[in-house]
Amino acid sequence: MDRLYKQIDGLRQVAVAYSGGVDSSYLLAVCIDRLGRDNVLAVTVDSPLLPRQELATARAVAESLGARHRIVPLDELDHADIASNPPDRCYHCKRARFEGLLAIAREIDDAYALLHGENADDKDDYRPGTRAAAELGVRAPLAEAGLTKADIRAASRQRGLPTWDHPAAACLATRFPYGVPLTREGLERVEIAESALHRLLGTRALRVRDHHPVARIELPEERIADLAVEPLRGAVRAALQQAGYRYVTVDLAGYRMGSMNDELESDDGKPQ
Repeated sequence: MDRLYKQIDGLRQVAVAYSGGVDSSYLLAVCIDRLGRDNVLAVTVDSPLLPRQELATARAVAESLGARHRIVPLDELDHADIASNPPDRCYHCKRARFEGLLAIAREIDDAYALLHGENADDKDDYRPGTRAAAELGVRAPLAEAGLTKADIRAASRQRGLPTWDHPAAACLATRFPYGVPLTREGLERVEIAESALHRLLGTRALRVRDHHPVARIELPEERIADLAVEPLRGAVRAALQQAGYRYVTVDLAGYRMGSMNDELESDDGKPQ
């Protein structure tokens, strides 16, 4: 962790783009430890793309750390280059978010550096949002220090953070195929469906991919067979139909991050 500490120690005041997830929670905690609470500002974007449970977690963890925390409303559905859901949606979304967060930080003091929680593993995924961060000078100390998700989980556990074992989170837009416009109705439908599955299955490691009127459920492989057995099968079907789906399916490939990026892969298996 010495590389991370050295980077943060070299900053005077920081604003952390804070989602309440594993990475940004650890980054926020380390910044507070190294720089003191008065020199750290956690900033959370509250938008239609953020599940309410994740917002609640962000609030609770920030409070437990004694962090200065601001929640900033942003409606990405007002941005056509986000709402139309193109393959580079994440770039436009991150650009809009980081621009807003930078403006807020600089209202307080021009000396604030904006940080985000990208880690060293993220370079292997399709993340056009990384380009937005680079263009705006938003730093990623965890990635710069070479820290992987496993490193961050272990350090978070040692630090006593409740987020250490939380599954990786992603905004609700990732549940829709590229090119399918994002709507408030669709985002709410997915959030209701996933919340119901969390209650019924007792796990947060899942996704409902929206191919409306079809729901494609992704679960850890060891849980897939559970959905074929009553009464759980009927309860899941009823809950997702109540959420607004007509057909309910289970993806036999199981739960995996970024499955909507499969359609972007070229013949060599790399995102285009």
